[in-house]
Amino acid sequence: MRITNKMMTNNVLHNINNNKNLLSTLENQYSTGKKIQKPSDDPIIAVRALKLRTNLSEITQYVEKNIPDALSWMDTTESSLDVVNDILRQMNTYCNQGANDPLTAEDRNSIVENLEQLKQHIYQEGNSNYAGRYVFSGYKTDTPLVFNEPTDDYTYEMTEPLCGEDITTEFKIVNNVDINDFDKENPDAFDKTMPNQIQMYRMRLGYGNLEEGVSIQYTDGNNTTDAEGYLVKTELSVGNGAITEKKLTDPDAYQPGDDEVYFIAETGELIFGKNMYEKVRKSEHIDVTYSKTKFETNDLRPEHYFNCTRTSEDGTEVLNFEKQDLNYNIEKKFGAKEGQEIQYEVNFNQKLTINTQGSEAFTHDIGRAIDDIINAVSDVQETEEKMAEVDKMLEDTNLTPEQRKALEGIKEQLTSEFTLRTDIMQAAFAGGLSDTVDMQDKVNVAMSDLGGRYNRLLLTQSRLGDQQVDFEDLLSSNEDVDLVDTIIKYTSAETIYNSSLSAASKLVQSSLLDFL
Repeated sequence: MRITNKMMTNNVLHNINNNKNLLSTLENQYSTGKKIQKPSDDPIIAVRALKLRTNLSEITQYVEKNIPDALSWMDTTESSLDVVNDILRQMNTYCNQGANDPLTAEDRNSIVENLEQLKQHIYQEGNSNYAGRYVFSGYKTDTPLVFNEPTDDYTYEMTEPLCGEDITTEFKIVNNVDINDFDKENPDAFDKTMPNQIQMYRMRLGYGNLEEGVSIQYTDGNNTTDAEGYLVKTELSVGNGAITEKKLTDPDAYQPGDDEVYFIAETGELIFGKNMYEKVRKSEHIDVTYSKTKFETNDLRPEHYFNCTRTSEDGTEVLNFEKQDLNYNIEKKFGAKEGQEIQYEVNFNQKLTINTQGSEAFTHDIGRAIDDIINAVSDVQETEEKMAEVDKMLEDTNLTPEQRKALEGIKEQLTSEFTLRTDIMQAAFAGGLSDTVDMQDKVNVAMSDLGGRYNRLLLTQSRLGDQQVDFEDLLSSNEDVDLVDTIIKYTSAETIYNSSLSAASKLVQSSLLDFL
């Protein structure tokens, strides 16, 4: 085969072009630090890089965004629960003092004032928020757990789940002394009946200052079900005459007949007669339906706790809030998660609940217990004021023997009333002590649950952090060039390219005269 000059020239130019392409490739690798510039350079590297980049992007989302956001949310929750726990410890101390120590009027007033402030503070913590989202409100992160200001714009009709254990035995003073009935002109006409203590069976609802109208549905102690599996419930209501509405000022408000139930809307109390108490006390499922319009600052919002319907003042807006199936309310009062779990995806196919619901930590009971204490202290203070007024009247030197005798009898009545009211006050403090302990237990359970989830999240973060480093190494190994090796190859390719240019210049410039 004859080798022509043209063939040699073409071959030289082809090799020069190949060397130039190699030099260009190495130059791009050196400047970018990457093995390939487009998928066609090496499809295997390109496909592997795509997979690695996708996985790394997901891990980065978890490690740098989802998990830190979840941790911050849970940190806010934990901080609030810590504050609540501290407040409850202070409440516990005050209630213990009130239940066991003899207190002066100044001591009582100081304790009551402190308890009221602590009550306000504890519910304010329920409105803790992270990045503008309320952390204790379940899905309703734009709705606070408690009312921020007084309102009567809506009427809530709510159904509160209770049980027979929520009916407690309490005591009330009857035949209270009214010194306004004392007539100097007829001192012997004053009622000489001594105050006495009566026993009552009370169910304290979540709120006071309720609207008129209430109904109760309760199961028997055996949880009997119908043919469809629903719990059979007996209904008591004002409408069917089974419940009688009473005013707080009614003298018999706390003295129902054996087969009667009284409803006191002002205080949010149901008072059971002895026979009715025996019928209801063994029930595990009691649903009390009632309405409330006026809410005060720091009152818990019903939609976070109860099945309820909210109706606007003009009746044009009606919203339903469903919390749980009342026919199968097996969990004791707010023990269920109620389907309000906010979950973050924190790993591949792994979700974690980040929120603690208000019903898991905040209860109506503590606020209602403080109200009972305040009322009991107020009653004692009222009796003290009446005693002071009688003492002042006894200082009058112009009193007749009949008047003085009558006033001394009144003082004896008031002394008895003071003793009885003091006993009830101490019992109220003891009830507050019990409620603070119960709420502490509830908060501790919530904190323990939160702590368990927090630790799981930290472990996930640590594991994903290691995976992130591994994927970055794999991606680098797949895509990145070895700069030292690339420089060596580039230098070698440059030398070869320059040499090929030099050789080609000599070959291409040769003519026929060079061979003559």
